[in-house]
Amino acid sequence: MKRVDDFFSLKNTVGSVNEEETKQTALYLEAVKAFSRTSYKSIYVVDYLKKGFEYVSENPLFLCGYTAKEVEEMGYDFYIKSLPEEDLELLLALNTAGFDFYDKIPLEERKKYSISYDFHLRNKEGKTFLINQKLTPIFLTEDGKIWKAICIVSLSTAEKAGNIQIYKQGSKKIYKYNIEKDYWKEEETLQLTTREKEILHYSARGYTVNDIAEAIFVSPNTVKFHRKKLFDKLEVTSIGEAISYATHNKLI
Repeated sequence: MKRVDDFFSLKNTVGSVNEEETKQTALYLEAVKAFSRTSYKSIYVVDYLKKGFEYVSENPLFLCGYTAKEVEEMGYDFYIKSLPEEDLELLLALNTAGFDFYDKIPLEERKKYSISYDFHLRNKEGKTFLINQKLTPIFLTEDGKIWKAICIVSLSTAEKAGNIQIYKQGSKKIYKYNIEKDYWKEEETLQLTTREKEILHYSARGYTVNDIAEAIFVSPNTVKFHRKKLFDKLEVTSIGEAISYATHNKLI
């Protein structure tokens, strides 16, 4: 039986916060709420001191049929109720690996790192769907522990759970976690060519292959050639998947 405490690493135990740390949180939730009103994604805030959720947006994707207030009150019990057992195990494993990684980062750089991963949610009707979650720190304690973090949830473009990756703001490096062998592998982030970005931008606006060819003064076959290279690079099979992947991974 999983317990809420299982989700919290000893390396990120927040026992208390001082007055100066508390001052930095003034009115920050108003900004989070405003952001959630302008986004189709689900937004929630984790409080590692209270071991729960401080805020959950009303965007329905993450809620699994509950209200935002119900999910906020459930906190980590929501995971226990709404994730298949294998995905719960995945979250616990990445929790340990993520905080082990984070513990080795210099304190002054810790806010620059974000982690992304995919897992299944199960709604009240028992249907499961795959979501992507990106978690990034908002506030740290004086000793560098994550006190509050924001989670951004969207539909995943992957085919299965996992895909655990850590990014650093301003860096071209990405760290991918191999859960079977328990190690992090450093890789270069994908880079798109100017032509590939053009094709994605026009496609997102609803342009057909012929429309794009006319707009960028090439033949339709040239557009198809670049699209094929783009699909292979992103490991997708359609332009819709390519747009979604590129958007989620900040490639355009």
